[in-house]
Amino acid sequence: MGKKRSKVNGRDSNPKYLGVKLFDGQFAKAGNIIVRQRGERIKAGKNVGIGSDWTLFALKDGIVKFTKTRKYTKVDVLESETA
Repeated sequence: MGKKRSKVNGRDSNPKYLGVKLFDGQFAKAGNIIVRQRGERIKAGKNVGIGSDWTLFALKDGIVKFTKTRKYTKVDVLESETA
């Protein structure tokens, strides 16, 4: 029988749980994580901050909006009137 690959290597790393956490049209509170990524695959737009590990997060309450141009995808948080 074959051995598990992680046992053969003698090490195993934890998953990093990267990806989009809040999608287009969803409501984001200030501080909510929108995207976890490696490198600046998706750029920060209006009312969006970027962490040291390239995590994008909302700076203000509002609706998440993704815009795709030829070169890159940008995330904006459109402020809601109730916020």
